[in-house]
Amino acid sequence: MTTVARVVLDSPLPQLDRLFDYRVTDELQDACVPGVRVKVPLRTGARISDAYVVEVVSEGDWPGELSAIETLVSPVPVLAPEIWELARAVADRAAGVASDVLRLAVPTRQVRAEKAWLARDPDHVPDPVVPPAVTGYAPGVVEDTLASNGRAAVSAIPHPVQLDVEGGDPVWVPGWAATLAQAAARTVAGERSAVIAVPDFRDLTDLERALLAVLPSDRVVRFDAKQTNGQRAKALLRARTHAVVAIGNRTAMYAPADDLGLIAMWDDGDASFIEPRAPYVHTRDVALVRAAQSGAALLFLAHARSTDVQRLVELHWLDDVTPYRAAVPKVIPTLQQASAEGFAAQARIPSSAWRAAREASRVGPVLVQVASPGFGTGLVCADCGERAHCRVCGGPLGSPTHGAVPQCRFCGALAVGYRCPTCGGGKLKPVGQGAQRTADELGRAFPGTRIMVADGSRPIDEVPAQPAVVVATRGAEPSTPGGFACVLLLDGERMLAREGLRVQEEVLRFWTNAAAKGAPGAETYLVGIGGRLATAMALWKLDGPAHDELVDRRELLFPPAVRVATLTGTEQAVTAAVEALGEAPVGPVLGPVPVDDPTPDTVRAIVRFPYAHGAEVAATLKAEVIRRSSTRRVLPGGNRRRAAPALRVRLDDAEPFSEV
Repeated sequence: MTTVARVVLDSPLPQLDRLFDYRVTDELQDACVPGVRVKVPLRTGARISDAYVVEVVSEGDWPGELSAIETLVSPVPVLAPEIWELARAVADRAAGVASDVLRLAVPTRQVRAEKAWLARDPDHVPDPVVPPAVTGYAPGVVEDTLASNGRAAVSAIPHPVQLDVEGGDPVWVPGWAATLAQAAARTVAGERSAVIAVPDFRDLTDLERALLAVLPSDRVVRFDAKQTNGQRAKALLRARTHAVVAIGNRTAMYAPADDLGLIAMWDDGDASFIEPRAPYVHTRDVALVRAAQSGAALLFLAHARSTDVQRLVELHWLDDVTPYRAAVPKVIPTLQQASAEGFAAQARIPSSAWRAAREASRVGPVLVQVASPGFGTGLVCADCGERAHCRVCGGPLGSPTHGAVPQCRFCGALAVGYRCPTCGGGKLKPVGQGAQRTADELGRAFPGTRIMVADGSRPIDEVPAQPAVVVATRGAEPSTPGGFACVLLLDGERMLAREGLRVQEEVLRFWTNAAAKGAPGAETYLVGIGGRLATAMALWKLDGPAHDELVDRRELLFPPAVRVATLTGTEQAVTAAVEALGEAPVGPVLGPVPVDDPTPDTVRAIVRFPYAHGAEVAATLKAEVIRRSSTRRVLPGGNRRRAAPALRVRLDDAEPFSEV
C-alpha cells in the first residue's frame, strides 16, 4: 500500500494554493508526520519547493503515478494541525494564500532550537497553578465566561492595580493587564493554554510583569516582533509542550497551543494590529476565526471599544462586562483656553490645569499627552510662510530639536542648505508645538522639576514615582508605580481635525488609555474639547460614542457595518471582477478611480458586501485573481520578468478610509 503525504507548498502563487499529493518513500515512512518540513519536486522535477506535510493518508486523490518527496528537512513537526486549519480559514476569509499566513505563523528553520527541543525531557510536568480570582468585576462574571468558553467585550479597569507576588515585592500593573493575567492563570490552572495579543512593546512588558506575578516563568511564552528567528522558533516549540500563556503582538495569535482555553486581545482598535503583509488580516479577525474553530473563551479588553467590537456586542454575540464599582478617572474638560502665567500659557495649558499639575508635580509624576513628536509639527519659510517639503520624496520637513538640521518625516532625508522654491529664502521656522518644544516650555513653567520626553525615538517603559513632568506623544505614555498624580491631555482639537473614518474612535482610545494611567482619584484635564466626546470622557460612559459611530456607518454602508473589498489593477480586470460578484454588493461600487501606483493606468474600486456573503465574495475574487495570474505574460523586449498582476484584491482594507 502506498503512503501519500498531502503537502502545502511554500509559494505565494494563488494557483498553487491547495494541497498536493506526494508519495512517501520507505525510508521516510516513520519520520514523515503532519507538520514536518519537506522538499518536493514540481512538474518534471526540475524545480524543488519547500513544503509542509499537512496530513498522511493511505491513498491519494491523484489516479496516476505520484512523485516522491525529495527530502525530509527536519523531523520536528513545526506546523501544528490547528494552526494549519487556522491559516487555511484566515486565507480563505481574506481571498489570500495560505502560505502567506504560514510565513507569519512559522519562523524559518533554526537547527539549534530544534535540537534543544528534541533533547528535552518529555516526561517533565510543570508545577500546578493555583487559580486566582479575577478581581475588579462582579464575583464570578469573568470566571463563568472562562468556564463556559463564553465570549465577552470587557471594559478594562481604568487605573493601575497592585498585584501581590509570592516571595517578592508587590508590582504595579495597568488594570487591564491584571485582569488578563488573572484570567490566563485560571485557564492554565485547568491545564489549558491561553493566547493573548497586545499592540506594542510597552503593553507586552506590562502584561508579562502581570503574568509573572501570578504564574511561574516556564508557563509564559513570549512572541515578539523584536525576537530573532531563533527566539521565535524556540518559543513556538515551547508552546507545544504543555499548557502555557502565549503573549505577543500580531503573530502571537498564530501560536500553537496545547488544548486552547482562552483567546484575548487588549485594545483591538490599535492600528498596530493591521498586518502590513499579505493577506493583510487584522488580528481581531484571526482571533474570531480561531475562537470559532477551537471553542475557546474569547475576551476583548479596552477602555474605549472599537466599533467592530461594538457591532458584535449589539448583535449579542459578545457579552458586555464592566468593572464592579471601579474608581473611574476624574476627567475635567476645559473648553476655554484661559491663559496661565508665562510659559504655561505658551505650552497651551489653561490656568486650572496648570495649577493642578503644579501641585501634583510636588508629590509625584505628571503626564502630559501631546499629538506630535519633535520640536514643532512642521516647518515653514520664514520669509513667505510656504510649507517646507522634502526635495527627495515631497514629504513634510520637521525638526527633532530646536536648531537641528531639518529632516523629512517620511523618508528621513536631511534638508541641508534648504531653499524655498517659492521665494528662494533659506531660513525656516517651526510651526505648531511638538513634544520637545512643549517639554522646553514646561521646563520654564515648572522650574526645578525634572522634565522627561517619551516618544517613538525615545521610548520609556516606566518612570519612578517621583516628582517629574513626562511629556509623551499619543500611544508612547510610560507607566509609573501607583499611577500619575495628574494627567493633561493637550492638542485634542488637532487630533480630531484629521480626516479619516476612524479618527474619533482612535482619539478616544488615546485619551482613555492615557487617563487610565493616572492614580485612583487623580485629575485628568481634557484641554480644548467639548461636545459628546468630552461628556463621554467626563462621565466615563465610553460605549456611547462607539454606538453613535456604528449608527452612522450603517446609514453610509461603511465598515464595520458592512465588509469591503478593494480591487486594484487594470480597468478591464477590475470591471470584470466587479461583474463576477453579481448581486453580492449591498450598495453602489465606489470607483473605479485612478490611483498612484508604479504600474501605469492603475485604478481602484471599493466593493461593499454583507457579512453573510463573505465566503462567496472571497472565493469569487480569489478565482478572478487566479485566472488573471495564470494568463500573465512575460514582458516584451526580452525581459524575463512577468508583467505586474492585472488584479490585486484586499478584503477589509482600512487604507481607503484612513487619513487623507
